[in-house]
Amino acid sequence: MNNRQWLETLVGFDTTSRNSNLELIATLRDSLEQQGIKPWFAHNKEKTKANLFATLPATAGDAAGSTEGGIVLSGHTDVVPVDGQKWDTDPFKLTEKDGALFGRGTCDMKGFIGTAMALVPEFLAMPRVKPMHLAFSYDEEIGCIGAPVMLEEIVRRGIKVDGCVVGEPTNMNVVVAHKGINVFACKVHGKSAHSSLTPQGCNAIEYSARLICAIRDFADAYKANGPYDQFFDVPFTTMTTNQIRGGIAVNTIPELCEFTYEFRNLPGMTVEDIQAQIDNYVRDVLLPKMKLEFADARIEIDNFAGSPALEAAEQAAMTELVRALTGDRQTRKVAYGTEAGLFQQIGIPTIVCGPGDIGNAHKPNEFVTLDQLANCEQFLRRLGKSLQAA
Repeated sequence: MNNRQWLETLVGFDTTSRNSNLELIATLRDSLEQQGIKPWFAHNKEKTKANLFATLPATAGDAAGSTEGGIVLSGHTDVVPVDGQKWDTDPFKLTEKDGALFGRGTCDMKGFIGTAMALVPEFLAMPRVKPMHLAFSYDEEIGCIGAPVMLEEIVRRGIKVDGCVVGEPTNMNVVVAHKGINVFACKVHGKSAHSSLTPQGCNAIEYSARLICAIRDFADAYKANGPYDQFFDVPFTTMTTNQIRGGIAVNTIPELCEFTYEFRNLPGMTVEDIQAQIDNYVRDVLLPKMKLEFADARIEIDNFAGSPALEAAEQAAMTELVRALTGDRQTRKVAYGTEAGLFQQIGIPTIVCGPGDIGNAHKPNEFVTLDQLANCEQFLRRLGKSLQAA
């Protein structure tokens, strides 16, 4: 199949993160196995989702059959929900209009996966002295949960590669850095009481509000004082509370309030240092006040999802190669997160470069243009040829 046909097939699977991706993964597997490639899988604990990793061995000379080195093409198979969005077309049926292909995941990031799969026959026919690898993950959209499972298996198997391209939508421009993302769940436990007897309770919502305001104060300090990196579209670390739930009735002091918050840190800023501000506030300020009202009051904070920042070295061979193949020399750093930092964390030089505009991702009527897919195809073909003997 060509890349449009592959994209049509992939969009047809509703791989919203709450769903299984196994049917999609099986389709990829079957295609690869028909071409003589034996992928392996790294499942979640429930066996309802899987990462797929496949190696296309070197094909030329003394290196024929080698699986050492080479380049990974990485993409995630899950997509964000369409709930509550007004689409002009069926989001899980590829629709072409005015030079663009519409559907959930077309841009983020099934267009890249489909293009990579379409080129597998060409990669296998190339006289390469280095392998190509495919790494397709689950649950990127809810905190990069799947990729670490696959990367742990890569390390365990002793697989060594020279570099990685994560095909998130960049308009086929080179992105050399992105922020880290860390997502926390907080549970504030107070004491319930009838609201007419307020002193007998400990209001979990009100104390949650104090912590949320403190998080906002920390965020404002980063905005005002830095550190800054002006190459980023948002040049400072951000912190924000995005979900909250609490209370059971209008006349009952709430004993539980739950909320989630995240921060997106610049490369070089540690998760531990940022989170320490919140932990210290809870320990030194908030909990002592709560315990004056209820001795058993407590606050639980769990870092349940996250992905490290990426900062690729300009002098790295992988950076130089992708810049040479795209002709893009501009320094681009982005606020959104990808799995690229995870690959870099295990020693794989990684660049972000893929078809589509991130501004079209997650929205109704998501699309990728035919021109972007064609550019991606040309880039990946050149990437494969770069693994041929000089």
